Amino acid sequence: MSLWSEKVLQLLRRMNSFHSPGSSLEKCLRFEVGGQQVGWVPPNVVSVLCRFPEVFCPPHGGAVALCPGLDSFERRSAAVEAVLQELRDGGAFACLNGWRNERYAVMPRYCDAPLMHMERAATSLFGVKRYGVHVNGFSRDGNGNLSMWVARRSNTKQTYPGKLDNLAAGGLAAGCSVKHTLVKECEEEACIPASVAEKATPVGTISYTYEDEDGVFPECQFVFDLELPSNFRPEIGDGEVQDFYYYPIKKVKELLATEEFKPNCAMVVLDFLIRHSVIEPDSEPYYQEFVAGLHRSL
Repeated sequence: MSLWSEKVLQLLRRMNSFHSPGSSLEKCLRFEVGGQQVGWVPPNVVSVLCRFPEVFCPPHGGAVALCPGLDSFERRSAAVEAVLQELRDGGAFACLNGWRNERYAVMPRYCDAPLMHMERAATSLFGVKRYGVHVNGFSRDGNGNLSMWVARRSNTKQTYPGKLDNLAAGGLAAGCSVKHTLVKECEEEACIPASVAEKATPVGTISYTYEDEDGVFPECQFVFDLELPSNFRPEIGDGEVQDFYYYPIKKVKELLATEEFKPNCAMVVLDFLIRHSVIEPDSEPYYQEFVAGLHRSL
């Protein structure tokens, strides 16, 4: 196996660490809302939630549930928000220091009606599924050779400052559609007009679940390919990006084996390389492992 293949395999294992032997999966409790599982709560979080019996039922049967009296979207959202604000003010969890005033919908599956919403910074405490949109911006020269636009994240970003990113990407906030998020992020981050962004093609999803000191992160990214004219140049928009680079696809592939990319953005690029036959099964012995690692069930 090549060093490149080993590095990419390590990335996928890291981003699927919640399913690995020795993870906290067996110790976590199911998070249930309205009788449906919507996440996983780590043991250190369970003990804190027990201080709020008017919101969370005592752990039972391997689960932590919202109290049945919280029987509507509004009541659930407001009650949990109040708890989270108190925990934030008390410095209970470091992840709450990154409070964004951005709410994510909470539901068992993406196709289900939301049961409540939750502050983005708190979702890892409950292992709630998070969704986002990522855009691969690319062009072909006269011979059909691929090149890709990649962004360098601002050094002031809360997460992964200074790392390489896709052309545009962003989380899917509660109440926002995938298409709306796609257009918004393209406009805000790379000054791509809506008329151009709307030509992006949906090409599938990637999904994975990892854990770290802030909790459990089950994530699914809606992936788009946006083919651009060879003379196109993105421009820095909202300050979340410090620079854009236009690299031949071979160089982009090489960068996946470094620590340069934000990890889930590296996965989006890997998916692109597979779909565009830059990586092929006869030349990459871990082709099947790569494909499986990009599409783990949440």
